[in-house]
Amino acid sequence: MQEFEADNRQEKIQPDKKGKLKIYIGMSAGVGKSYRMLQEAHTMLQNGVNVKVGYIETHGRKETEALVAGLPVIPRRSVFYKGKELDELDVQAILLMNPDVVIVDELAHTNIPGSKNEKRWQDVLDILDAGIDVISAVNIQHIESINEDVKHITGIEVQERIPDKILQIADEVVNIDLTADELITRLKEGKIYDHAKVQQALTNFFQAEKILQLRELALKEVAGQVERKVDYEVTLKQNAYRHERFLACISSNHETAQRVIRKTARLASYYNSRWFVLYVQTPKESKDKIPLAAQRHLINNFKNGTELGGEIIQLKTENIARAIMEVVLEKGITTVCIGKPHFSLFQVILKTNVFNQLLKTLSLNRVDIVILS
Repeated sequence: MQEFEADNRQEKIQPDKKGKLKIYIGMSAGVGKSYRMLQEAHTMLQNGVNVKVGYIETHGRKETEALVAGLPVIPRRSVFYKGKELDELDVQAILLMNPDVVIVDELAHTNIPGSKNEKRWQDVLDILDAGIDVISAVNIQHIESINEDVKHITGIEVQERIPDKILQIADEVVNIDLTADELITRLKEGKIYDHAKVQQALTNFFQAEKILQLRELALKEVAGQVERKVDYEVTLKQNAYRHERFLACISSNHETAQRVIRKTARLASYYNSRWFVLYVQTPKESKDKIPLAAQRHLINNFKNGTELGGEIIQLKTENIARAIMEVVLEKGITTVCIGKPHFSLFQVILKTNVFNQLLKTLSLNRVDIVILS
């Protein structure tokens, strides 16, 4: 952490250099992410670093609120929305004050409509572009590519999410870990929620089995980030890096497309590689033949793919297999990812005469096909 602190003022001399990003990640609310950020801010302040609190969410926790005292806080931006006065991160004020380091909590937060950016993680990117270091925090359930895993564990689909690329660009990712027993004890002591909400929390999200599974996800995510960075640096030094490239093939089937995009993004993240989303619009899927809802879902999937770091390719042809083959060769794809067969993309491919030719081309070019369930 000393290196993280020491470099700050030197980087201010070079305005074209981006700020550094540090993210605290945890398995759930109440593990101590905000508390740890504030502790770090106090240490920096004592060491002469120009650090400010841009946004912190204490959730009424006395221990966290006590740590805010003594730290320079940038006032939030007040916004009136639907008759209510709400507070948001004031990005412009941060840029004008130009601190060495700024604390920005709730990384997955969705901004009020009308804000410059839709999401807070986009605000953070703007701050980094200005050469300011950012320390932020997020829970594991807000990571886009493991959204389905979290839904399977908790039974809840988390709406506020951040793309995996945010973790990838972070200079440091730190897991704040507690055992399930420690977390439940904190909950019962009223250190996470008000006592009136404790019993409801215990019967819903804060069950030992769910906490253990989320904890495992958080540990694996941080360990995976470290492993990928080390592997990438080692292979680059050895000049033996094989450039993996993934192609996610989707149709207008929303759920399947969403699943293929997320899992392909996950694979690409693991290999630290480029990836693409291919949508082939056949005559059967022209705009006048598929419902408006399906068109909206398709646009959302393109947006999701872009946010996760993918490059979108749209083609119009009735020959899906040939389109895949051309993109594979043009983009140097090493792995083609397709959804589990429904009455959709894969079945259409199977029915075409050039499917065997596609398989032969993929085999000759050492390209794998992965069917994602």
